[in-house]
Amino acid sequence: MREFLSLQLKLVPDLVKVMQKRLYILRNIYLQQPIGRRSLAISLNTTERILRGEVEFLKEQGLIHVESVGMFLTDTGLSLLESLEKLIKEVYGLSDLEKELQNILKMERIIVVAGRSEESNLDKKELGRTAAGYLLSILKEDDIIALTGGSTVAMMAEMMSTSKTFPQALFLPARGGLGENVEWQASQIAARCAKKLGAQYRMFHVSDFLGATAYQTLQNDPYVSEMLKLIRSSQVVVHGVGRAIDMAIRRNAPEELLKTLRDGGAVGEAFGYYFDREGNIVHRMETMGLQLEDVKNARHVIGLAGGASKAEAISAIAKVGLVDVFIMDESAAEAVLSLYR
Repeated sequence: MREFLSLQLKLVPDLVKVMQKRLYILRNIYLQQPIGRRSLAISLNTTERILRGEVEFLKEQGLIHVESVGMFLTDTGLSLLESLEKLIKEVYGLSDLEKELQNILKMERIIVVAGRSEESNLDKKELGRTAAGYLLSILKEDDIIALTGGSTVAMMAEMMSTSKTFPQALFLPARGGLGENVEWQASQIAARCAKKLGAQYRMFHVSDFLGATAYQTLQNDPYVSEMLKLIRSSQVVVHGVGRAIDMAIRRNAPEELLKTLRDGGAVGEAFGYYFDREGNIVHRMETMGLQLEDVKNARHVIGLAGGASKAEAISAIAKVGLVDVFIMDESAAEAVLSLYR
């Protein structure tokens, strides 16, 4: 592929530049559709006059259609967008970055998405779109899918779209709620994914931060017992990766726990477990939901993370050896790589 591109570039030196520009326009239309030409021009930091010719070209090629409410990608446009992205990955070295990280992190697959999701909401949408597409590619008709909370997994749910439905699939929260922004809670994310895919879902209205006594008592409740049984039998798990101290603060952890995590060098968190840089468990919380031993039994485990600040957390979780596929943005990938260089 790369050799063929090199030959093309000798004949048409501006081929990649033109292709990248039109890909960028298609991507922005898709992530913001329906969008008017003026809003698109502002988003692309250009003028309507300059943009007009490109929009007309894309329309003539059947890649977008224009309505009174704004522009949309056609099915052909979306298909081309996805195909061109693979090509751009080759040209700009993202494929090499993926392979290098796969070797370093000893992981089945790494998917790197262009952009910096901590700085750009559109880049975060792209990360969510990629995660949603990958989930759909491995989903089976009667799967049980457990999802954690957080802004990145929530974006995956927002960008979920398919013409195929999964009426027998069951979406579940991987654990109880953190008492955070309701849109980021696992139960809400599971419900949104299920509704878009015509699937089933169950919500889990139990706090994730419990004392030992309450934890033992609640496990005997019939509703809680049934939900835990379902959650722990999940075939597919999608979880966002968080920085240890950030996650502890989100859980309103007491100061003594924060001190334990800092003293123990905790950098990453997943499923209520806090890990140091080598993947060793620094602390385990009693959480209502998925446990590490349950994750090991899942057919497919997908990790999501965006931003350079997540690099140490990603590296730590990778060393635990539970994740099959990690989807991250370019800034996170570069930061992880810098840890090993």
